[in-house]
Amino acid sequence: MAEHWYKNAIIYCLDVKTFCDGNGDGIGDFTGLAQKLDYLAGLNIDCIWLQPFYPSPMRDNGYDIVDYYGVDPRLGTLGDFVEFSRRARNRGMRVMIDLVVNHTSIDHPWFQAARSDPESPYRDYYVWSREEPADAREGTVFPGEQTRTWTWDREAKAYYFHRFYDHQPELNIANPAVRREIEKITGFWLELGVTGFRIDALPFLIELKNLSQDGQADPHAYLRELRHHVQTLCGEVCLMAEANLAPEAVPDYFGDGDKIHMSFNFWANQHLFLALARKDASLIRRAFEDLPPLPDSCQWNNFLRSHDELDLARLSEEDRQEVFRAFGPEERMQLYGRGIRRRLAPMLGNDRRRLELAHSLMLTLPGTPVLRYGDELGMGDDLGLPDRESVRTPMQWSADANGGFSSAAPGKLALPPVADGEYGWPTVNVEAQRRDPDSLLNWLERVLRRRKETPEFGLGRCTWLDTGRRELLAHRFDLGESTVFAVHNLGARRVKFELPVGEAGQCLHDVLAHRRHEVEEDGHYRLELEPYGYRWLRRGAP
Repeated sequence: MAEHWYKNAIIYCLDVKTFCDGNGDGIGDFTGLAQKLDYLAGLNIDCIWLQPFYPSPMRDNGYDIVDYYGVDPRLGTLGDFVEFSRRARNRGMRVMIDLVVNHTSIDHPWFQAARSDPESPYRDYYVWSREEPADAREGTVFPGEQTRTWTWDREAKAYYFHRFYDHQPELNIANPAVRREIEKITGFWLELGVTGFRIDALPFLIELKNLSQDGQADPHAYLRELRHHVQTLCGEVCLMAEANLAPEAVPDYFGDGDKIHMSFNFWANQHLFLALARKDASLIRRAFEDLPPLPDSCQWNNFLRSHDELDLARLSEEDRQEVFRAFGPEERMQLYGRGIRRRLAPMLGNDRRRLELAHSLMLTLPGTPVLRYGDELGMGDDLGLPDRESVRTPMQWSADANGGFSSAAPGKLALPPVADGEYGWPTVNVEAQRRDPDSLLNWLERVLRRRKETPEFGLGRCTWLDTGRRELLAHRFDLGESTVFAVHNLGARRVKFELPVGEAGQCLHDVLAHRRHEVEEDGHYRLELEPYGYRWLRRGAP
């Protein structure tokens, strides 16, 4: 068994339908994705995380599922998936898929059976109420689009619960039969070569609101049950949670290392963007210090942007408005009153220095980095598209029609690629950046290689260093006898700093620039960082 492979991996997130079209019908598919595996391997990716590819009416980007055991025919067949999975493993890359079991589509056969017959065994797969609950209009996830969480179903003659859209009825996790279905789903995909699951909307999955408790005093106990099941089937499996956790909630999800393996660090992510807006690095340090320590086998996922809006709900209203002013000042750039629906490059003004700084932070902060497809190119967004679709445009491969994503007519594409301006495919594409040794793509490929060669960032013990400068973040990682340092300047001015390294007579090696630096007699290394500058330094032998 590969011990804790996920703690030092580079994860790459993509949506099959917008990545590469292999058959020319305008929709990305597994055939096209398989053709791009050499690209991902060359980018030094360890794990490919696939967003939902199951059969779906596509009312919510595939998160409304009608069959957990299939592939949407627009994206290929199960055979195509297995072939892709095999090819990925042959190139040393693992495959992680979305586990979306908080809800199904209203068109799922389970729900259709449940609504049509109150005696159906599927009736208790969902959550029903004969009377309208008092909180039927509370707890909505999509304000402005969603007005209620309980909806009347004429055929069932009852209200059903849905934390998200009304076409996504909530599964009743308290029902043992539902939990057994989840075991079957995970077992099925593990047999087909999957080694990880990103659990969608985990806090809502286990909330057990208005449900019979089935003897479970603690709903988080189900995480231990799920972990035991998947770990028994595959020793290398990893459960990666989408859970926007407050610090005090963290222990309930990780347990003693016997619940989830990893979780997206929304707390740090939101404070990172506040730090970038304010040019105050202490906010990043404080965010990590707010979080309790994790069990040795567990890890945070560090990320910059995702397939949704940049969620700022954990910030105070005043701090959230500050981030809005810096990165999404126009109303059309904001979503649900809590987030920004822009890609990373436009948010940072397409400033190469700040883009490198942000990626360097993601790669060196405690955790496993997750890269969103297209960010390695500095792709832009399309604010003319509705809601979250602004950041879900197709991958830009070349300056050919449709950015090389598809040979189909533009009207047949899953989504229109960004065509015009500084982010349009004639300017921003893989082919052009591959030819340019100084491109963002080639820079990131080199940096990702160095990150894989520096396991201290993923596996070591992190210590924050006092800098005396609000714009400067410095921390060190110790792993066995090895020590590395990371220093970042979030400010727009050059800054001098004395890095406490240890004993005199030692030397530091610049991991990214292959330079050797002597340590002063007092055990400090004096360095000067340019605006938005960063350094990765290894103590002792390179």
